[in-house]
Amino acid sequence: MTEIIDGNAVAEDIRNGLLDSIESLTDAGTTPCLATVLMNDDPASETYVSMKHKDCEEVGIATRDIELDPDTPAEELFDTIDELNADPEVHGILVQMPLPDHVDEREVLRSIDPAKDVDGFHPENVGRLVAGNARYKPCTPHGVQKLLAAADVETEGAEAVVVGRSNIVGKPMANLLIQKDEGGNATTTVCHSRTEDLAEKTRAADIVIAAAGVPEMITGEMISEGTVVIDVGINRVETDEGSELVGDVDYDSAKEKASAITPVPGGVGPMTRAMLLWNTVKSAGDVAGIDVDLP
Repeated sequence: MTEIIDGNAVAEDIRNGLLDSIESLTDAGTTPCLATVLMNDDPASETYVSMKHKDCEEVGIATRDIELDPDTPAEELFDTIDELNADPEVHGILVQMPLPDHVDEREVLRSIDPAKDVDGFHPENVGRLVAGNARYKPCTPHGVQKLLAAADVETEGAEAVVVGRSNIVGKPMANLLIQKDEGGNATTTVCHSRTEDLAEKTRAADIVIAAAGVPEMITGEMISEGTVVIDVGINRVETDEGSELVGDVDYDSAKEKASAITPVPGGVGPMTRAMLLWNTVKSAGDVAGIDVDLP
């Protein structure tokens, strides 16, 4: 029988596991704090930021909520980031994407203090990840690692295929899987839009991680019996009944062959938010010089 990996349950375990760490920090005079900066009027982004603040409130992480008009000059955003970088009470900074066209997203990522870059996208943090000495693991790939561990999936010696090569998921996911560390030691192939005969690659895999942003591109015919399937994608598509959320995997056909699979929604998504809290608490512990016990 196929195991449905419940991301909501694993994320709740992570959040519960952070409570003692947050209490220890607070008792020592350091309350973890996450600052979010929103510079767009996209309803989805507004909802996502609101959910992050709610997550923080539930576990005792303080928040700063900064909203800038999308027409604001880029200099004001950089000044805001500079102020947050210099604020000793702020431990994590998250600038919600996308940004307006007149703002260089890469320059924004570079402007965040690497020690407060709890998304893990600053070039210094990317380099540390590749070198095997990560300060922060990017939230979604780290969440996938936690899901695999929760499902007792052995990555060491496994053939893993990551479908997608984004800087946010695909590349860091592949780097984590090949690390000589717990949750790694897999032989990893990265596939993308130019890959020839994608199905041949995915059928040879013990673990398939779909993160290409293409609705239901991975079907049951493209995996072998017993494959573990992690679906990072979240796509809104129109159906006869209205719109619905689907992943990058055709769930119904894939679950007939997979040994374990994540649903959409309720799989990877909750883990991304939980690992943002994890990174923020880690940052607060590093600043305070307290070796907190992270779940």
